[in-house]
Amino acid sequence: MKLTIGFSPCPNDTFIFDAMINGKIDTRGLTFDYVLEDVATLNKWAEESKLDITKLSYSTFLHTVQQYALLHTGSALGKGVGPLLIANSALDLKNIADFKIAIPGFNTTANLLLSLAFPQTKNKTEVIFSDIEARVLDGTYDAGLIIHESRFTYAQKGLTKLIDLGDWWENTMNAAIPLGGIVMKRSYDAELCATVDAVIKDSLKYSWDNYPTLAPFVTEHAQEMDESVMRQHIDLYVNNYSTDLGEEGRKAVVTLFETAKKSGLVKDELPANIFY
Repeated sequence: MKLTIGFSPCPNDTFIFDAMINGKIDTRGLTFDYVLEDVATLNKWAEESKLDITKLSYSTFLHTVQQYALLHTGSALGKGVGPLLIANSALDLKNIADFKIAIPGFNTTANLLLSLAFPQTKNKTEVIFSDIEARVLDGTYDAGLIIHESRFTYAQKGLTKLIDLGDWWENTMNAAIPLGGIVMKRSYDAELCATVDAVIKDSLKYSWDNYPTLAPFVTEHAQEMDESVMRQHIDLYVNNYSTDLGEEGRKAVVTLFETAKKSGLVKDELPANIFY
């Protein structure tokens, strides 16, 4: 059986999916037609129900949960992994309503956290996440909301951290931060979803078993970073929650849904179970 799957070219995703995409493990009779796209594109496609399985921002999952169910493996979720708001120099967050802010997408979890922490932020523009640092440096935007490997590079470029929104979430909600998850169409039965979950878990195990060696699938798709940064990226974003959300991880996801609902950011009714 062939299934379509989409994920980002970032090292954490290519590290997880390499073995199953490239025939290094037993995929239990499944084959995968894959695409690599930036998070904003994957979020848009999820809203269109374009792919059978996809990585998406948990913020987008809030709005597509009727079409997709969350798998237990493959998530980017944890502590100390949140998005950062950065600028050329220290700015007073009391004036954040006046900031022109570059964000990696309106339906990213990063923007959801920014909206929850600072609901007065309105002047926001979508920018490809890998370009945000440059657009802040050249003065196009007062501040930028950075994700992924940018958290390892902003300081050496002379940029300043205004707030770690991951720290804000953890301290406010006493929960891990759900950034991105792997979802599968609800039209597929639970048995097939469980099989896909198991294949992803085997794929991730294969990569860890061969770590710190990085497969060409990881290094070739990483965007302008050396292998030490790739490993920092993997070590931060691929963790025990990626192997299995577990009770604590599932609680964190539910907390995000409930908080967004209470804040009026989600108006649709949620299904009884967001997992398959």
